[in-house]
Amino acid sequence: MPLDHAIQCIHDPLLVILSYVVSVLGSFTALQLAIAIPNASGPARWRAVTAAGIAMGGGAIWAMHFIAMLACRMNVEVTYDLPITLGSAVVAVVSCMAGLGIAGTGVFNWGKLIIGGVLMGLGVTGMHYAGMAAMLMPADTVYDSTLVMASAAIAIVASIVALWLAFNLRGWGQMLGSALVMGVAVCGMHYTGMLAASFVPNQAGSAATAGGVSGGYLGVGIFVVTTALLAAVLTISLLRQRQRAMVRI
Repeated sequence: MPLDHAIQCIHDPLLVILSYVVSVLGSFTALQLAIAIPNASGPARWRAVTAAGIAMGGGAIWAMHFIAMLACRMNVEVTYDLPITLGSAVVAVVSCMAGLGIAGTGVFNWGKLIIGGVLMGLGVTGMHYAGMAAMLMPADTVYDSTLVMASAAIAIVASIVALWLAFNLRGWGQMLGSALVMGVAVCGMHYTGMLAASFVPNQAGSAATAGGVSGGYLGVGIFVVTTALLAAVLTISLLRQRQRAMVRI
């Protein structure tokens, strides 16, 4: 079937807003956690890298991505392959951990920043299109290669910026402003990737959606759970920072 018969994706405005909010909260939490990476060593350093990677990859990027995917309403049933969806989350977290680990090792410099940012950006791009591949529906997905390349470029630039911010900013005001900007960048990458996709109906019928996960409140549920976890991690991190500051006095 030609692309002019492609299924239209109408985004739910509530879920679009929630996807941005969770991306900002995840970015802010990751920036707070990344403070500990440069000065830590041994197991403490890897705990800091893991925590910041999960906040960035799992909260700011993957949760934003999946909520925004669920925001896409089409006039055909859509479910999601659970193993592929979970695998895409792992890709996001691991790529963010790699980027943070590389950029935060030793003396900060542009070479490590670019290498870490490219790896992280390619991982984020892979996460997005793996998440798209998880869609089970009676339609085929056709991509505009130019927009796919544009989404990858946005992901790489956003990753480089995120890593620079993680190791060069201090203070609540700067971090909040940076998190707001990061939320825009992450959302920009996602919606550019969505714009690259056209969904062309096929003859698969209802069998195409069998075995996938779905639900009318799944997007809101993911937002609530992710926000609660990020808020808990952020609170613990800030309390520990305050305790360390009091010890130094």
